[in-house]
Amino acid sequence: MAEETLERRGSVAAPLVFAVVMAFHVLSWWFDRLKKGGSMSAMEVQLRGEIRELLKEASALSQPSTFAQAAKLRRLATAKEKELAKIQESRSKEIKNSYDLYLRVLFLTKVFMYFVLICWFWKAPIAMISQQLVQPFGRLLSWGAGSHLGGNVMVGIIPWLILSTRVSRFVVKHLK
Repeated sequence: MAEETLERRGSVAAPLVFAVVMAFHVLSWWFDRLKKGGSMSAMEVQLRGEIRELLKEASALSQPSTFAQAAKLRRLATAKEKELAKIQESRSKEIKNSYDLYLRVLFLTKVFMYFVLICWFWKAPIAMISQQLVQPFGRLLSWGAGSHLGGNVMVGIIPWLILSTRVSRFVVKHLK
């Protein structure tokens, strides 16, 4: 009876803990991606168009008599490029600051959730694995969950969190 309850609880707990860990890693990856990316504002698009047009006009003026006009257009394009760089820099700082707050909140939530999971599943097995499959590492995997039960090794919450974190990092890394 007790073995059946442990088996049912462990069969749901392991995927649930893995899903929680995976969700935190995917959210972190998503926020990082949003922070690095970002769309251009209408002003940036307009400035890029103006710069392109000025440079096109300047390259069309290739005669010696129109050199001064071409130089003036190139200087104007350079000034607009500097203005665009300032706008992009201020916008990137703004985006970085806003997403840094989200990432900080996500990290604190992750730490709290890991703490809750450790408290909830301490001394309770997350999963059971055959002792032959994990022969040299049985004691390490059962840390915090007890020892063996009927030829099976009980997997504790801390080894399961470590394993889940490694696997989810690997999966998210390959999403990029």
